[in-house]
Amino acid sequence: MRALFWLLALFALAVGASVAAHFNDGYVLLVFPPYRAEISLNLAIVLLVVAFVVLYVILRTAALAVSLPQRAREFRLRTQLQKANDAFHDAVRLLFEGRFGQAQKQAAGAVEAASAASTVSAASPASSAAASLAALSVLLAARAAQRLREPLRVQEWLARLDQADLHGTPDTHLMAARLMFEAEMHLSAQRPAEAIAVLHRLQQIAGRHLAALRLELRAQQALAHWDESLRLVRLLEKREAMSAEAAAEIRLHAHRENIALRAGDAAQLLAYRRQLPRSEMNPRVARVFAEALAAVGEADEATFILESQLDAEWPAEGRLPAIDADAGAALLRLYGEISGGDLTARIARAEAWLVSHPGDVRLLLTLGQLCLAQKLWGKAQSYLEATLLRADFLTLGDQRCARLSLARLFEATQRTAEAMPHYRAAAQLVG
Repeated sequence: MRALFWLLALFALAVGASVAAHFNDGYVLLVFPPYRAEISLNLAIVLLVVAFVVLYVILRTAALAVSLPQRAREFRLRTQLQKANDAFHDAVRLLFEGRFGQAQKQAAGAVEAASAASTVSAASPASSAAASLAALSVLLAARAAQRLREPLRVQEWLARLDQADLHGTPDTHLMAARLMFEAEMHLSAQRPAEAIAVLHRLQQIAGRHLAALRLELRAQQALAHWDESLRLVRLLEKREAMSAEAAAEIRLHAHRENIALRAGDAAQLLAYRRQLPRSEMNPRVARVFAEALAAVGEADEATFILESQLDAEWPAEGRLPAIDADAGAALLRLYGEISGGDLTARIARAEAWLVSHPGDVRLLLTLGQLCLAQKLWGKAQSYLEATLLRADFLTLGDQRCARLSLARLFEATQRTAEAMPHYRAAAQLVG
């Protein structure tokens, strides 16, 4: 419809011009002494239009001729950029497909094409884009070489990245990508110290990068820097960059290692206990602390930790358990095994727990052990026999412990004949 409109408009214009020319009797007089020329106005108009068109064509042709080298450079730049883009996309696809050798080859092609494009016209914005594409292609090739376990090729690609022809202006994002890659490379090569140094450089450029913090956590763990590992775990969990379960496992391991480093030194253990956040004191950490403190003779502090944990998290009857059965059993087992301290107070505390948790077989065994250590023979025998009546609810290890405790009680009270069946039963549990 639009073409038809323009066709009709042109016909109307032609008809109008023809009618105007028919009724136009004017003329143009040209004087160039001693010559005189007289032509019609219509012819003069036609000659002017023709002269304008000819002049325009001449000037346009001259401009095209002058700009031809620049246009040729732009054409080559576009061609090289398209070639580099195609090769880069193929390299990315092949990398995700796991075809690392071909990915490295395509990335190398992208580097060459993009580098060639960046040298065509250094002042062009497209040239800067080509330089960035070349640098990204180098990183991609280095990643493929790393997956192929070719460290020398990786170093060659990273050295290539430092060449001036790959950079127009400094790019902090590109530098951050490179540093992340270097940190991962050092970590995979079991060089955690170098990885941390690179990550600290990255932090100065890109701030607190979550992925970088995760890498640093792995590196700090590899170096056994447990205090720093705890700091990073707390930071990642605060920023919701790590699940609570994973954070809890890492914290537990870090606390275990820190406690092991301070084992044998009561002052250091107590100082570490004071600086530990309350939120991180859970049944498993409490058990490790109590074992370490009991080993250096701090029985009262060890039992205080266990009592505090059980009071805080062991539920009253009828409520859902706040700690799992294995963790609670481990705390109670340790509570009964710690030697020294105020046994009378511990027995009273355990009997108070028994009031709110009647029939708890693990608690009965703990009370039996405590009374046996305090030489309360009657109460110890009562608790241990009550434990064996519900032995099916105990682990084999706890059943054996109950049998051996009762056998020792009978031996201590000169009832060797009654002790022997329990020794035999304990031996069968071992077998």
